[in-house]
Amino acid sequence: MSSRVFDHPGLEVDGDQLATALQRGTVVLVDVRETYEWDAGRIDGAVHLPLGELGARAGELDRDATIVVNCRVGGRSGIAAQALRDAGFDAWSLRGGLLDWDREGRPLVPEGGTVADH
Repeated sequence: MSSRVFDHPGLEVDGDQLATALQRGTVVLVDVRETYEWDAGRIDGAVHLPLGELGARAGELDRDATIVVNCRVGGRSGIAAQALRDAGFDAWSLRGGLLDWDREGRPLVPEGGTVADH
């Protein structure tokens, strides 16, 4: 992807921005939560890459793609997005994480999916 999907200062994008980018197919969504959290519920189309594995597995990500990272509330995804930026990726964090996404009435998969507690 040659042009930037998001063009604003800061590290975070909101749910509306992510939903639009996912609809357009212009981002790769990376979920950095633990496996039990992922299994409970996630955003459709996300790639599971737990934060503890990010350093070892970052090479699996497309360096030309815009990446949005999500976690439960935005802390882990902020750390991951900054680390990816430091490694040369166009990376962003979902503001408010999956909790805000769910509170805004956006869908989770599988059907009946929930946001797991830590």
